[in-house]
Amino acid sequence: MYATPVAYPMSFLRSKSYAAWLSFSLDHQEICNEFILGDLRDPKTVELVIGSDFDEVYQLAADMGGAGYIFTGLHDADVMHNSAMINLNVAKESAVKKIKKVFYSSSACMYPAYNQEDPNNPNLEEDSAYPANPDSEYGWEKLFSERMFLSFHRNYGLDVRIARFHNIFGPNGTWTGGKEKAPAAMSRKAAETPDGGEIEVWGDGEQTRSFLYIDDCLNAVEALMNSNFAGPVNIGSEEMVSINQLAQMAIDISGKKIKIRNLYGKEFREKYGFECPLGVRGRNSDNKLFREKVGKDDYRPLVEGMRSTFEWINKKVHNQ
Repeated sequence: MYATPVAYPMSFLRSKSYAAWLSFSLDHQEICNEFILGDLRDPKTVELVIGSDFDEVYQLAADMGGAGYIFTGLHDADVMHNSAMINLNVAKESAVKKIKKVFYSSSACMYPAYNQEDPNNPNLEEDSAYPANPDSEYGWEKLFSERMFLSFHRNYGLDVRIARFHNIFGPNGTWTGGKEKAPAAMSRKAAETPDGGEIEVWGDGEQTRSFLYIDDCLNAVEALMNSNFAGPVNIGSEEMVSINQLAQMAIDISGKKIKIRNLYGKEFREKYGFECPLGVRGRNSDNKLFREKVGKDDYRPLVEGMRSTFEWINKKVHNQ
């Protein structure tokens, strides 16, 4: 049996198959055996939903979002408090219930900012994490929780697997409201904008990232859980693109003629009232350790995942 805490603040999945990308718009009967709505910050909820007969727990829950949520500084206390409480509760209850194996989803945001200043040559090898200096409080909490789960492994024998996710995206994910990641945001903007219009891209658009489609992520998680390697290890694509390239990809998929308007500096402050949130200049997964310890990383091209994501978001935008 599997348990999967999947989304902050209130979701818990007790499922036969953990390959689920939860959205409240989905029919829960299609993705899980039992669905429980509860606040994972409450230890009583976690005590209720983690059964002593579970073989595996997949801890995916976090208070997170895109650049506008993570990098403005306006949500730092909530991000750290909420995610830390969830992770503390899940680790403790898993140890008490003697769960056989626990997966923890960390993030590439825990890597030090000083290794991600060059957009063309970021260093995100797993052993580059220290000396620690994440660029956000979200990243600091992820680093803390990595160490906490490993401490439960050392002190209580909790068998853990830790992966550092690199921008996971796909259909049924958050696509509006300020917490969406860049692939969903660009897809939504391209879907909403009429032919001949323009979309707004924060910053100069030359900052680089890699993005991994949800199906590939789930396959990689399964491979890690079936391996003998605890991690931490990167799970992400090595196909690095600039944000402008990502925006153009969404535009091309839409079939429209849309211009990109980069917004930053004084113009951005005057429009939004705060500094333009950009994050690091460059970030790309380094998969050497994954290939060595876990297996192949044969992931689909970014454009394939973007096409599926755009098609789903386009239907949402136009209520199809």
